Amino acid sequence: MTVPAEAGAAPAVRTGRRERLRSRAFAPTLICLGLLLVVSLTAGLAIGSVHVPPGEVWGIVTHAFGGELSEPTWSRARETIVLDVRAPRVLLGAVTGAGLAVVGTAMQALVRNPLAEPYLLGVSSGASLGAVAVIVFGVSLAGPVPLSAAAFVGALLTLLLVYSTARAGGRITSVRLVLSGVAVAAVLTAVTDLLLLTAGRGNEARTVLAWTLGGLGGVQWSTLWLPGTALLLGIGVLLVRARSLNLLLTGEEAATTMGLDVARFRVRMFVVLSLVTGVLVAAAGPIGFVGLMLPHIVRLFVGGDHRRVLPTAALAGAVFLVWTDIAARTVAAPMEIPVGVLTALCGGPFFLWLLRRDARRNTDRGVG
Repeated sequence: MTVPAEAGAAPAVRTGRRERLRSRAFAPTLICLGLLLVVSLTAGLAIGSVHVPPGEVWGIVTHAFGGELSEPTWSRARETIVLDVRAPRVLLGAVTGAGLAVVGTAMQALVRNPLAEPYLLGVSSGASLGAVAVIVFGVSLAGPVPLSAAAFVGALLTLLLVYSTARAGGRITSVRLVLSGVAVAAVLTAVTDLLLLTAGRGNEARTVLAWTLGGLGGVQWSTLWLPGTALLLGIGVLLVRARSLNLLLTGEEAATTMGLDVARFRVRMFVVLSLVTGVLVAAAGPIGFVGLMLPHIVRLFVGGDHRRVLPTAALAGAVFLVWTDIAARTVAAPMEIPVGVLTALCGGPFFLWLLRRDARRNTDRGVG
């Protein structure tokens, strides 16, 4: 039985129409997320054990920059809480959420796998091991740069190891990639725990153990510049190479035919992604599943073009992690829940759903 050409072309027509609609939705989505980020940052500065009204928050912030929205009627204590305690933490949450979402988006394109994400692939564990090593051996006393450099090296080596292991059997599959990441992460986590147990400094070990759960507390203005710089660098490089990321989605052979040196491009991007991941992990600890969830959610609204996905994912990741940190500070107050615990509670079910969907699609292809 011959299938009419119109019937075979119908799915492609529907896909093209859907992509055009998502392209037109890009600007409104970006504007809405930008406004939502402003609201989220305001809420992050206002909500806590000491509630500060949003109007007062804006008054304190503008007063700090030399503006005068209103007369300074607030106390010195409230100004300290907003500017010195909450503001660095909220900004680190926005930077970390944006960075992890962008890294996850790029990783999924580079390895052509919807389950790719720094935490699942063990990259965060490698960065954690590097950071913990310099803490245990006292190198971190020199400042945040050695800590971030060690985390970067750990993240890069781990990413290369996981990728080469998953590719050893030929074509990379979702199951092989995730299993490689889980296996490598288990080994690296064990080494990290061993370093903590043999550190010989109980208070420091407990602090580092809490940090390995992921958290935004303890950040200062003097250390915030490093993750901010890494985020801007990463987003800038990825936006410049967004077309190359789009080419990879068509397959390695097709991308090579169109003039992309896939192997060299992939290695360069691995270095960039490891740098961003390492710096963020050094600043906030390993926070999982942000880079898994946000890219998939964003693609539902703006399509698959990385020129649209990357900036949208950055804003969505920033909003998500700011609100996650607000929940971490308030849900069980006065106790604070590690941010990484909450993102895992959200991301775990999402990961299982993605794994189930991917397995169903592979089964359908095999039947067809």
